[in-house]
Amino acid sequence: MPGQLTIRLTSELEEGIEAFSRRTCRCLSEIVRPAPERYIREEAGEGTPSPYDRVKHLIGKVESGIPDLGEAHGDHLRRRFRRG
Repeated sequence: MPGQLTIRLTSELEEGIEAFSRRTCRCLSEIVRPAPERYIREEAGEGTPSPYDRVKHLIGKVESGIPDLGEAHGDHLRRRFRRG
């Protein structure tokens, strides 16, 4: 590792990081190291995901049970709202 940085944490932040470390079975370095990288990306405007990027992992993951829902969604909605 090319560099090292020492920082002071509030007791609340330290406790939170340690608790997260125990819950996820990850060492403190694995948890803390990505934080500055994410902060730099976000400050540069590179870390703000688009709405699509936020949900793209969900697309195609849910099965509705209606085989033609994509093609006939209007018909299905009209029938659904008519029934009340």
